[in-house]
Amino acid sequence: MICDFTIREILATIFVLGGSLFFVGSAIGMLRLPDFYTRIHASGNSETLGCMLSFIGLVIYEGLTITALKMVMIFTIVFLANPIGSHILSKAAYKSGHRVLTSKDLEKEEDEDADIHH
Repeated sequence: MICDFTIREILATIFVLGGSLFFVGSAIGMLRLPDFYTRIHASGNSETLGCMLSFIGLVIYEGLTITALKMVMIFTIVFLANPIGSHILSKAAYKSGHRVLTSKDLEKEEDEDADIHH
């Protein structure tokens, strides 16, 4: 059986799938991590990298067109705005008194869980 895909389509697929992997990792981090600050860290970093890989894949697939140029411009805006937005959100949460999870809090939770199960 002969593969009908071009090298460009295969590369684009690899990049888009890689971006999707980071988006899924970001979603899992948002669901599983214990507090606001770790969640925002996971989402900010993973979504930026996932967006970068996805847009690179789409640009490779599209080729050198005006649409690819628009995608590069959109990614550049996201690349600059996402980390700034994450920083502003975490700084606002900290200034408004949102608690930071510490190792003492984690130890306390483990002790409470142990008491419940015994």
